[in-house]
Amino acid sequence: MGKIRFEGREVAPSGTFKPILGLADEAGEPTGAQQRPEWGARSVFDQPEADDLLELSVIVPARNEEDCIEACIQSLVHQSEEIFELGKDWELLVVNDHSIDQTAKIARGFAGVTVLEAAKLEKGWTGKANAVATAAKRARGRWLLFTDADTIHEPGDLRRALHEATRHKVGMLSYSPRQIVTGLAQRSVMPLVFCELALAFPPAKVSDPNQRIAAANGQFLLVEREAYRRLGGHAAVADKVLEDVALAFLAKRRKIGIRFRYAPEAVSTRMYRSTSAMIEGWTKNLALLFDNALALALWRALDLVLLLCLPVLAIELWNQHFAAHSVQWLGAGWVLALLWIRTVVRFYARVAKSNFPFFDCALTPLGLPLFIVLLYRSWFQHRILKRVNWKGREYVH
Repeated sequence: MGKIRFEGREVAPSGTFKPILGLADEAGEPTGAQQRPEWGARSVFDQPEADDLLELSVIVPARNEEDCIEACIQSLVHQSEEIFELGKDWELLVVNDHSIDQTAKIARGFAGVTVLEAAKLEKGWTGKANAVATAAKRARGRWLLFTDADTIHEPGDLRRALHEATRHKVGMLSYSPRQIVTGLAQRSVMPLVFCELALAFPPAKVSDPNQRIAAANGQFLLVEREAYRRLGGHAAVADKVLEDVALAFLAKRRKIGIRFRYAPEAVSTRMYRSTSAMIEGWTKNLALLFDNALALALWRALDLVLLLCLPVLAIELWNQHFAAHSVQWLGAGWVLALLWIRTVVRFYARVAKSNFPFFDCALTPLGLPLFIVLLYRSWFQHRILKRVNWKGREYVH
């Protein structure tokens, strides 16, 4: 195949390709073809490295995604252009994760897309980790992009992401997509979840090599080939329900550079098609994302009490102005009113970190009861029952 084109320039084949590992780089480090850790040569990829690698492999795991897979693939194949051609400079691998709907048929309808069948799900593996590992063993890209079937990619975002990772010299780049929500339950609950995520995993700290905090979003997770090999691939996090975050923690510990940011200009996603799917999804995730899920539920319950009760108490006190000591009652009412205003300002300042539109953020007090229930439900299933369900599978831990 010879040299390939990327960002308007020619890139030499893998024999002279130097990996970009960020913090793992060392002076005089051998090039990609020479640097083959014996422990990883077949644990991640099931065949010897090709002489000529592609620039990128896009891997999309899909389980019963007939309602969204077409839009996802369409947004990806439209990235193909003369200087970044699908099948020549990059490849698109869709992994059918034992779907019982039309997912695989829809994917096969696109020219240039390779559809794989996920390997048999063995004990100790989650479905998603198993699916992406199936494709990673076949991938021929210098970079591997793991992205979900419910994502929509903006034109040019693949090349821009490669350029961004190269420019910042990181081995892992992850985007938090713009979230598409519908219905009152999603519009009021999702901002509450994402504001807590923004506070628990500040992108600036995640991207800082001197900070121990780590995070990644599996909806858009770009990993350099050699970095992925050093991490041990998804086999290293085979049993993790949040395999993306687990990979990020491994990357931080093994000194592989991470860049993580909110990227609405690059990718968007509609995570859940129904309220029941949202409940199941966040029940699976919340207790894993927040170690203090139960304490967080109590704090949000306090927010709910203050937001609802303070104005009621203030009005009751103001209504006592004809009674004895009316000035004292009136003053106490204003104290409570000011306390309520402070609570509202603090609450919305927190929610604004979610990056959701103003109107959705304004609805979040209505979502507090469900958010509290989801936090408790997730904590109970993970900590007490020690099992969760997702897409027809039960995960026990």
